[in-house]
Amino acid sequence: MSSSKLLYWIYTFIHPVMMWVLFGVCIYALILGLKIRTTRTTTDKDLRKSLIKQRFNIKHHQIGALLLSVMVLGAIGGMGVTYINNGKLFVGAHLIAGLGMTGLVAMAASLTPLMQRGSQTARNIHLGFSLLILGLFGWEAITGMQIVQRIIEQG
Repeated sequence: MSSSKLLYWIYTFIHPVMMWVLFGVCIYALILGLKIRTTRTTTDKDLRKSLIKQRFNIKHHQIGALLLSVMVLGAIGGMGVTYINNGKLFVGAHLIAGLGMTGLVAMAASLTPLMQRGSQTARNIHLGFSLLILGLFGWEAITGMQIVQRIIEQG
């Protein structure tokens, strides 16, 4: 295999691999967020102390920052590779879902200052955005695998 062909395959498949990893990271971020909610809302003082020691809030913020940056870079990278390989972008379900997810993850992250000030409305909107992101990610995974199959078939 020539080095240019190898480079083509690496560039082509780095985006799908990165997105599948990010899908798992999204699920982990949701789990951490729900643990933060449990920590904040539990009335059992011993359970609350135990949960606070596990620092779910710090882990959630760190994972959220990673999620935001990788989502944006993944969207840019996916569009860039598509354009480099084909000379154009294909406007379809996959691109629209990816752009929607990228916008939603930015909006979810932007609610952090309001949530830190105790806004329950901001927390609920953040959770809603996060669930919508996961739903779009599922759609993205299906349409992405269809694209990967077409690329493999074309050789």
